[in-house]
Amino acid sequence: MTRPGPRPGRPRTITRERIADAGIAMGLPSLTFVGIAALLGVSHMALYKHVANLAALKLLVAEEIFVRWEMPAAGDDGLDAYLVRFSASLRTLVKAHPGLAPYLLRRKATPPAMLARIDAHHEHVAHAYALPKARARWLLSTVALHCVALADTVYAQAGDEWDGEEAGIEAEFDLGMRALIVGALALPIAWP
Repeated sequence: MTRPGPRPGRPRTITRERIADAGIAMGLPSLTFVGIAALLGVSHMALYKHVANLAALKLLVAEEIFVRWEMPAAGDDGLDAYLVRFSASLRTLVKAHPGLAPYLLRRKATPPAMLARIDAHHEHVAHAYALPKARARWLLSTVALHCVALADTVYAQAGDEWDGEEAGIEAEFDLGMRALIVGALALPIAWP
């Protein structure tokens, strides 16, 4: 299938949202300037006027994926049940967007907008479950770290070649995350 190149005349508007949409469609591991430009119907040189380099392009797309993610809201189901829902949602996010994990795990790779959203989430959970913010931060970060790392490993390696194993792996994943959550909640750590 050949993609149409840039058309003569006035170029299409290049916006952050359109760049992110194209990047999400292409996928973080496959992202290229030429590919994104083709999806936008512009030249790759025009794209360079909006994004400095490939690293910045990937960061823009990763940030937009995270911003669009609907984090589960805390509810009346108890902290342990919430952490299970949170890990399931996070697993789905990582599974749907290969290549996202480094932006979620490495603080230096995480842009300020993502860090601000994470901090607001910590505050939300602390308030909802009457926890010190430091404890909410630790619980959510612990669950997120293990969930993202495991999901990235499991889904990146498996690709589309599950051969009927997906249900078993999903069940083991859920069981492992529940065990982590139960253990984390039971740790006798004094919080300020």
